[in-house]
Amino acid sequence: MYGSTPQPSDSDRTAFRKAEKKYKLYKTTAPKSRRKQPSEVDLTEVYDFKSVLESFKQERKNPPGISELRCGLDRPVFCFEDRPGALSIEEQCHWVRESLTSFPQPSNRTNHNAIYGPIHDLFDAVQNKKVLVEVGSRIADTELGVHSSEGNLDACRWKFCEENVSIPKGDSCNSIAASVLLRKLRWSTLGLQFDWSKRNYDVSLPHNKIPDTLCHLAKKMAASAMPAGEEFQPEAAIVNYFGSGDMLGGHLDDMEADWSKPIVSISLGCKAIFLLGGKSREDTPVAMFLRSGDIVLMAGQARECFHGIPRIFTDEENAEVSPLASQFSSHEDLCFKEYIRTSRININIRQVH
Repeated sequence: MYGSTPQPSDSDRTAFRKAEKKYKLYKTTAPKSRRKQPSEVDLTEVYDFKSVLESFKQERKNPPGISELRCGLDRPVFCFEDRPGALSIEEQCHWVRESLTSFPQPSNRTNHNAIYGPIHDLFDAVQNKKVLVEVGSRIADTELGVHSSEGNLDACRWKFCEENVSIPKGDSCNSIAASVLLRKLRWSTLGLQFDWSKRNYDVSLPHNKIPDTLCHLAKKMAASAMPAGEEFQPEAAIVNYFGSGDMLGGHLDDMEADWSKPIVSISLGCKAIFLLGGKSREDTPVAMFLRSGDIVLMAGQARECFHGIPRIFTDEENAEVSPLASQFSSHEDLCFKEYIRTSRININIRQVH
């Protein structure tokens, strides 16, 4: 999902790939400076729903190709007419907290599971400046300052410990700071667990229930796009975590059994560019800004459209995250504030069956 791939020549690129290249973050060395700065990007063709909303409030009209969706909510909802078919600051804060504390908790799986196995209380370890240490049979749990009910001390395993833990001579030891692990967190899965290697939902894997409040929000957002007489049933959610320079390549969400059911996608943190294409990568995508608190409903024919995130804005001038970051004002909230100032979180909720 992340990382670099061999780059084709411009003539070989699909329309979607050309758009990704256009908006992707590139850095160049500024004149008379050794520091690399973001390259200038033409953003004039990016739809800005902040401006759409302001125009709607003042003049009760929308830009060409965009219409208001009547869905019984207490705020306007807009959709692209050719690709048919927000949260308060307090709600945003709540879901940022949940995304960093509860959602990565086992039995939910994350991208870290493949290397470290289940990691409990990652964010708590970050707040307490702990280190994850791989230990062998000669290091007792008590020497690490942790307590475990595991009886097999011969097997290597990973444990959080204080930064200044003393490792007995002759014992091999790998370690990584909890703060680094948090920055390398890329996804977590809620409800039915998605197997990235097999690209399917593995119903045999243990999992935590999707929180009732998140289910309620998803049902309310999805109601306007559901077939008559049916209610959206949230069964799985994927939480994506983005840092500076991260992107999500163009893709389809095609592993759910019934594409007539929408996907509810919530944005938190730094502003991003979202590309919504057509049914082929050759179709030129529409670019739009997504800000913290925005919700995208992928419904109807849009379920069959390629989409992706070529760029997030983490610099102070363009991230537009200050109103959210300022809510984390207490000393206990410092880690939340530091994280969200340069990161984006996306929660997307699906009905699998």
